[in-house]
Amino acid sequence: MKLIAIFNRDGGTFKTTDMDAYCERALQAFRAGGHEIECRVVSGKDVVSAMEEVAATSGIDGLIAGGGDGTISAAAGIAWKSGLVLGVVPAGTMNLFARTLKLPLDIWQVLEVLADGEVQDVDIASANGRSFVHQFSAGLHARMVRYRNQMSFGSRLGKMRASTRAAIGVMLNPPVFEVEFNASGHQGRRKVSAISVSNNEFGREALMYADSVTGGHLGFYTADPLTPAGVAKLALDIMRGRLKENEAVNAMTATELELHFPKARHDVKCVIDGELLPMERDVILKIHAGELKVLVREPQQPMAQVQAQEGIAPQPTGL
Repeated sequence: MKLIAIFNRDGGTFKTTDMDAYCERALQAFRAGGHEIECRVVSGKDVVSAMEEVAATSGIDGLIAGGGDGTISAAAGIAWKSGLVLGVVPAGTMNLFARTLKLPLDIWQVLEVLADGEVQDVDIASANGRSFVHQFSAGLHARMVRYRNQMSFGSRLGKMRASTRAAIGVMLNPPVFEVEFNASGHQGRRKVSAISVSNNEFGREALMYADSVTGGHLGFYTADPLTPAGVAKLALDIMRGRLKENEAVNAMTATELELHFPKARHDVKCVIDGELLPMERDVILKIHAGELKVLVREPQQPMAQVQAQEGIAPQPTGL
């Protein structure tokens, strides 16, 4: 394949990496894998425009994107719309999509895996047309990100400390709001403290990422109105991999989800793949099954097939 790599030099691990040496290693790895590749190192503010330029370049088969979750999410949306194959180099803090794709989290090791990898069609989701590979969320998570963004930090460790402080702030002041929903024909209205819609269901890891993105559905989670103690209990259950077992959490799956927020508020925000954004009162979320092409070590089986092979009964999905 003919590839162009865009590396965000302001993204996590790349801040302390010799990027000249890294690009040289990338060239060696991909050429050894039989590919043509060009590497471009750009600043964070220019990374989206650089990837859009790749998508507009004729004769290019794939985009290799290196950076944090925000960079990878933007790259996925660009690759999806342009039909390019996406290669993920996880250089951020959480690297959630890379974890779902079962890629090495070491930026050096992942080069050989991608260079020798296979192309797989996986799912991507959208919220009012904006693509995401991980999740859309509102309530607790959005308030935590807003609190964290008000703090200053200059490193990965600093970001983690800010996130901890923000989480404590949200725990002491949890939001409560109303939502109406239509999840593939299942309708309801309720008060909640949190909403999360994921690209396929979350697995049992504390970081809350999908085990696979080949299931063809959205995961839809709401949390009933929570007290500070309830937020603490939810956080503990998430860390234990027991999100769905928490008594305040309601979970189901859907292929399309309509959300309506009855009460208008100018300050309501949502988070889409880590980015804090204004939230519209009506949000339509969809799964686009098999529409994103990615490089993986080996293709993933749909979760239903994995469960059948392992003798695991499907989990109840009703709210």
